[in-house]
Amino acid sequence: MVIRSSTSKFVMILVVAAAATTHAFVLPTQSPIRTPNTQATPLRAKDANMSDEEREVAMEKALKAMTAFSNKYVQNTNTYYCEDKSVPAVVIKGLAEHKVTLGTPLCPCRFYEDKEKEAKDGYWNCPCVPMRERHECHCMLFLTEDNDFAGTEQNISIDDVKKYCGGFS
Repeated sequence: MVIRSSTSKFVMILVVAAAATTHAFVLPTQSPIRTPNTQATPLRAKDANMSDEEREVAMEKALKAMTAFSNKYVQNTNTYYCEDKSVPAVVIKGLAEHKVTLGTPLCPCRFYEDKEKEAKDGYWNCPCVPMRERHECHCMLFLTEDNDFAGTEQNISIDDVKKYCGGFS
């Protein structure tokens, strides 16, 4: 399904294309449609006072922890990593970075207006609520066997994570 929208001051046109059929809906609006504020709130990072060396040590520790967590969670939920190992590697690296900067593994695959608020809320902390409730991981870190991108692996090494991410920094 492909969804496109076009806006004018008082009308929104929504085009939905599914298979060979295309439908267009004209939706009147009360006021002009606003686009989200793309300027993110500055982050008061937990690693702000760390030296480069301290941050590197913290990242190494977090990367090991997030790799171990991911491997255990994949096995516990009977899910699989993407057949392209760079996908879980990048997600695991993002989780580790958020663990260092926010103190919690906030999903790295989403845009947040306020990362600290989202981290405290917990909904998108890995494993996120959609994953825990419905086995739906939009990051493609934890894939069910019926997913077209699911590989056969339920383990990734920290060396693989570093290799596919080009290290970390």
